[in-house]
Amino acid sequence: MGNRAGRHVTLAQVANAAEVSLATASRVLNGGQRVVGPELRERVLQAAQSLRYAPNAHARALAGGATATVGLVMHDVSDPYFAAITRGAMQVAAENGALVMLGSTFRSPELEIEYVSTLRAQRAKAILLVGSGFADREYLRSMRAELMNYCNGGGRYAFVSHHDLPGDAVLPDNKGGAAAVARALVELGHHSIAVAAGPLVLTTVAHRVGGFLEALEQSGIPRSRVLIIEQEFSEDGGYTAAHELISAGLPATALFCVSDVMAIGALKALRERDVSVPDDLSLIGFDDIPIVRHLTPSLSTAHLDLEEMGRQAMELVLGDASPHRARRVRIPAYLVLRESTAKPTGNLRHRLV
Repeated sequence: MGNRAGRHVTLAQVANAAEVSLATASRVLNGGQRVVGPELRERVLQAAQSLRYAPNAHARALAGGATATVGLVMHDVSDPYFAAITRGAMQVAAENGALVMLGSTFRSPELEIEYVSTLRAQRAKAILLVGSGFADREYLRSMRAELMNYCNGGGRYAFVSHHDLPGDAVLPDNKGGAAAVARALVELGHHSIAVAAGPLVLTTVAHRVGGFLEALEQSGIPRSRVLIIEQEFSEDGGYTAAHELISAGLPATALFCVSDVMAIGALKALRERDVSVPDDLSLIGFDDIPIVRHLTPSLSTAHLDLEEMGRQAMELVLGDASPHRARRVRIPAYLVLRESTAKPTGNLRHRLV
């Protein structure tokens, strides 16, 4: 009689399993004026536990005219990228009298699906999925089914970033921003370039790496001159990628990190190995999270208006629905050159062989 965690179980199923009326099950699990006898109460509680029933507290709140709830599911709540998007989303939610529930998946596709299932069971008014999608067939099949069931129950959802799924979305210009980074490095005179990439199964990573490589090829830099180091899409991943680059003999004059958070980790590793930025190696990121302009050296990057992305996404799910087709809000990315990039000096003093 068990049920997979997070999957929606109805009150009627609990009542049926406990062999009691729907009204009795409701009184035990949702409260009520009438007292339920201990034997019936125990049967209902055991059935609810076995089925892993999640009481629809938010549905009851909505029915009583209380605050509407929006689920905001992201990869990592501690990442400044997601924090900035969340700030914008919560501003719009507050303006509309909505309560935001946060969930962090740590880039687990299974956990992301479970969050959506749980929010559907809790009758959340809307769901925002913030962060890269996964290029995985099983994930796409399962997530599509969850979202369809959620919509059939009256829910609204939207994505922030690229997902290979139908629905409203706020889409950062990942390819265009990465292409601008590539052209800038070439214009500075860099011809041997490394990329610190997160897992290419993430659509954001794939789009940024793809846009970067395409622009390099258009500028006459062949793919063979580019070293791609695939690590975690995190500060630790950037740190490890930079150490790997140095251990390979530093065969590049510039390092493009596909996120600012990865670039922060890379900068730490470069300092540990006495590699000067930008004298020995130019460093550039993507996103323009607030802290990077205060680093030493300040970080060159592709700027995205992260708070605006959050605001636009929340407006999509709380505003009027579009019955005809999915809406796309595109957020431009533009280049910001700071102290961490410069022309290659040819200074091999710190290079390893």
